[in-house]
Amino acid sequence: PAAREAHPRNRPRHEARTPGRLVPGLALSLALAAAGLALGRWPWLPEHGIGPLTLAIVLGMVVGNTAWPRIAAAGAPGVGVAKQTLLRAGIVLYGLRLTFQDVAQVGLAGIAIDACMLLSTFGLACWLGTRVLGLDRRLAMAIGAGSAICGAAAVLAAAPVVRARAAQVTVAVSTVVVFGTLAIAVYPALEAVLHLPPLVYGRYAGSTIHEVAQVVAASHGAGAQAADTAVIAKMVRVMMLAPFLLGLSAWLARRGGVHEDDDAASGARPGRITVPWFALAFVAVAGLHSVVPLPAPVAALALRVDDVLLATAMAALGLTTHASAFREAGPKPLLLAAVLFAWLVVGGLGVNLLLG
Repeated sequence: PAAREAHPRNRPRHEARTPGRLVPGLALSLALAAAGLALGRWPWLPEHGIGPLTLAIVLGMVVGNTAWPRIAAAGAPGVGVAKQTLLRAGIVLYGLRLTFQDVAQVGLAGIAIDACMLLSTFGLACWLGTRVLGLDRRLAMAIGAGSAICGAAAVLAAAPVVRARAAQVTVAVSTVVVFGTLAIAVYPALEAVLHLPPLVYGRYAGSTIHEVAQVVAASHGAGAQAADTAVIAKMVRVMMLAPFLLGLSAWLARRGGVHEDDDAASGARPGRITVPWFALAFVAVAGLHSVVPLPAPVAALALRVDDVLLATAMAALGLTTHASAFREAGPKPLLLAAVLFAWLVVGGLGVNLLLG
């Protein structure tokens, strides 16, 4: 009985979320995020598609697999808030990075290409991951979301909807890092062989490469027009995150949840739509920013705060992920991500040439 009372789930809510109890975990997560952001300023890293979010989760995993077990009891409440509340706030502020005017610049063809790649990539991940490779559906969906939309940010945003575990989220983020980094070398090589026009190459890179930083790194060598088009196409893909999450929630509700055991364990009712409020707020922020742009200094500050929020959430995620999670996952997640990457490269080129 004493052990059950000591478990965080069985403590009174006011005790578990007392501000003083949140400080150690939040402070540690924030410190790791600050270190990741500082390292991210080293020019070599962004040039190779390695951003602060990746560095934050790596630093979190280093501490999580060394010192964390000794301080977990004190740090767990704050780390939990970082993984949940701060993450959602970061996704909301992410809407300041794009406007509806960006959508208009790519035209109907660009929107159709982005939508086609999103749906086909995520659908392939669900089918191949669960039917062929036998992966847990939550892990397959997390990998699919990261490959289909915007890398680590999409994995983090989809995790609450699919009820993915922390270890599954980390594995999914790791696959995005591996193949997104590989894209930085593959895409310029393809462009050199195929001699694609700058507009076509930019739209191709933006509609198929995982992370925004990786899109910039893979397209800047092809000229200003290609780089600008790539970033705009990528940000339109990012804007599709909100309708994707709403549609995914409705689809899961029709299927009775991700898995019956997961619903029973979480107390969720099968068939109930989980409305990701932060996705709606994401669109609202983007819409407001489209109509009433923030002054440049205010926008820059807000984006800086957003970087800190997302990096803190990633660091907290790394803290609670043990190396054993990768051993338990095995090679199948990496194989799934490899097939998705091949589809993005080859199938994405075909879709761009056909619809563009």
